[in-house]
Amino acid sequence: MVLQPVVNIAEICARKGVQNVVLSPGSRCAPLTIAFARHPKLKVRTVSDERSAAFIALGMALTTCKPTVLVCTSGTAALNYAPAVAEAFFQQVPLLVLTADRPPEWIDQLDGQTIRQQQVYGQHIKRSFDFPVDLSHTDAVWYTERLVSEALNEAVAYPAGPVHINVPLREPFYPEYDEEVQFNEQVKLIEEEQNHYELSSYQALKFQQEMLHFKRVLLVAGQQPHDPKLLQHLQHFVSSTGAVLVGDSISNMHQLEESVRHQDAILACPDEAKMQALKPDLLITFGKSVISKSLKLYLRQYKPKAHWHLQPAGQVADTFQSLTHVIRCSPGSFFKGMAGSTRVEASFAAAWSTMERKAQDFLQDYSSTAPHSELPAVARLLAHLPPQSNLHLANSMAVRYANIIGLAADRNVQVYANRGTSGIDGSTSTTVGCALTSPHITTLLTGDLAFFYDRNGLWHNYLPANLRIVLINNHVGGIFRLIEGPRRQPELEEFFETRQELDARNTALDFGLGYTACHTLEELEQALPAFLAAEAGAGILEVFTDSKENAAAFAAYKQALLKAL
Repeated sequence: MVLQPVVNIAEICARKGVQNVVLSPGSRCAPLTIAFARHPKLKVRTVSDERSAAFIALGMALTTCKPTVLVCTSGTAALNYAPAVAEAFFQQVPLLVLTADRPPEWIDQLDGQTIRQQQVYGQHIKRSFDFPVDLSHTDAVWYTERLVSEALNEAVAYPAGPVHINVPLREPFYPEYDEEVQFNEQVKLIEEEQNHYELSSYQALKFQQEMLHFKRVLLVAGQQPHDPKLLQHLQHFVSSTGAVLVGDSISNMHQLEESVRHQDAILACPDEAKMQALKPDLLITFGKSVISKSLKLYLRQYKPKAHWHLQPAGQVADTFQSLTHVIRCSPGSFFKGMAGSTRVEASFAAAWSTMERKAQDFLQDYSSTAPHSELPAVARLLAHLPPQSNLHLANSMAVRYANIIGLAADRNVQVYANRGTSGIDGSTSTTVGCALTSPHITTLLTGDLAFFYDRNGLWHNYLPANLRIVLINNHVGGIFRLIEGPRRQPELEEFFETRQELDARNTALDFGLGYTACHTLEELEQALPAFLAAEAGAGILEVFTDSKENAAAFAAYKQALLKAL
């Protein structure tokens, strides 16, 4: 078969541990589609909207920690992958993106579905490859097999990320009706041993000695997947040194009782003496992005004497404008090797602990007694999440509300969010991908603009029974009424909030989802247990609120918080 090297792409993927493939229909990609669809060891799904397909693949890769393969036809189909490719790049998620293309002689010749696809993802891809057009020579076959192995190795090498292979194909590319597709069992594979990035004994001794100079040690965890071994090493480090650990909801640090999870509330305190008491001498950071603007602003103002960032490889960001040392090792290895290396000033840990208790007590009291608005609604959802479940947080206010409230340590909830680029465009699709590859209840907390923007994430034949969508619908982009700049502009309602009158009832009907509407906190309390039950099936729970009332309630929350602290 002339296109045997194309067929062998599927075989190499399967042999190198790929499990999931997401296809979008097209003609130019037929050889790829047929090869993946007929491979006995690959789970293949079809999603027509390429933008949604790519985010679904992202959700699968986030959950499985293995590359998901994407396949699309030529032209703008490839461009529709771009938002999810960028998210995967910045969130360091492995994807293998296969785009079918016209052969190079037909580029810029006014041929249908033809654009300039080489390097189409620009700087938002780890690496781009071009599959050869002429596949007849044995060297070309060797090159294609080597190329696919290299691409998959690159996708999972630290830091993981998306890799692109552009596959130009000449007609004919459909097999005969009765032609059998043969997968070459002797296909060439190149395996790559991954580095574990352990802290060396020399490094451990060096940093143990340096740490003795610091009496106020603050750990800040950025976004990262749930990692039981890391949590174990962190717990030992914190208990043996007295260091303070702060983590956003997306850092998945909430399962440690010792972690500070209400920093948004704590750092609203207007008392300068209390703020000074929280200032670290040494800041140690690990993970990716941080949601809390309050934390970022605080650490930029109250700068530590030293800032160590733990990261095995790749570009390092100076988020807090205080970076002094990049330590190239895995965070788990560092905390394991540094346990007991110092003893933090007791008053420093006590200052954070006291403020954490005050913030937690205030938030519990406030969310249980406040009138109907978005923040107490989110608090009720988080309190009802099933143990051993997944929580996806859409961008805009959903992720911010969840970060303010925080998650209980005993729930064992794994948190995901598209905070690589922080767009609203693929939250639903990413959650669907997670639910398709996880046995646990998977809940999306989202707002109306993010939800309606991504309805095509539900437009396929694979909606899983463990999917739950909690939609807070205030009929506008409510975040703009809470931000100081836009809320004072006369264009607020028409050009920032973008009012819409939709609700999700018809969407649920279109896609065969259960539907529940709530207009009060009491209705929400009553609906949540049944909605989140394992036997309930996929559904949407829509909580209606008013944007102006939310803004007033949030202002009242902030005023009450200032008095409580």
